[in-house]
Amino acid sequence: MTHMNTLNNQVHLIGRLGQEPKLTKFDNGNAVCRFSLATHEFFKDKKGERQQRTDWHTVVAWGKMAEVMADLLQKGKQVVVSGKLKNRQYEDKDGNNRYTTEVVASDFLLVGPRKSEEAAVAEEDLPF
Repeated sequence: MTHMNTLNNQVHLIGRLGQEPKLTKFDNGNAVCRFSLATHEFFKDKKGERQQRTDWHTVVAWGKMAEVMADLLQKGKQVVVSGKLKNRQYEDKDGNNRYTTEVVASDFLLVGPRKSEEAAVAEEDLPF
């Protein structure tokens, strides 16, 4: 058997923020930032017409990364997020057990036009 270099549990997503990032700071000084990220898949249906499928991902960042993301990201901005998938169980307000999968961000990169160029680029001209 040959030795393979593998990267376990890594995800890279390119998408647009579906909401303003929400930053929460705790008494111990730690911070968490949460936001939804929309990714799109384009395909042709049986009639040959172009279709789009959107998937929503919950992104979470901790510490200094959370503070930087909350400061730089805005709803609608296109971003590349790198991190790992984390499954988590929690109890909702009614006492029911819920399960969720989140992307725990370790890095991000803003992509797309700069603020000064945004007005000149129509949303439908962008690939996402």
